[in-house]
Amino acid sequence: MGRFDHALDPKRRLTIPSIWRKAMGNPDFVYAMPDRKERCVNLMPKAEMDVLLSKIREKALFDPALNRVFQVIGSMSEQLDLDVQGRIRISDKLLQYANLTTTVAMVGSFRMIKLWDPAALAPVDSVDATELDAALAAAGL
Repeated sequence: MGRFDHALDPKRRLTIPSIWRKAMGNPDFVYAMPDRKERCVNLMPKAEMDVLLSKIREKALFDPALNRVFQVIGSMSEQLDLDVQGRIRISDKLLQYANLTTTVAMVGSFRMIKLWDPAALAPVDSVDATELDAALAAAGL
């Protein structure tokens, strides 16, 4: 939960905030993949990727279409090791996909972290109650 805007360091690494690393169980790695509907990158802990893969595995093991699904997801996803300071290095192709050049808006999305170009989001110092109401209504709350 929350939003953190962080600069990419000179090696184009991004630090995952310690509070989020702790919430994820201090993982050794995370997964990154492009969002399927928005120009951002999703960072997922192992547990969340396991949920996604279990849905795919419910299909027949030798189904050619299923094998294509695994290939597409695998080719566009990355397993990223966290260094001792909690930094990851996302590939240039994923950074380019989400237009992440110097600063990254890291947005908590309950199950994952979404990485955005800050210019694509509302300013950090504003609260849009109408947008919050619409999101809660869409979730049936």
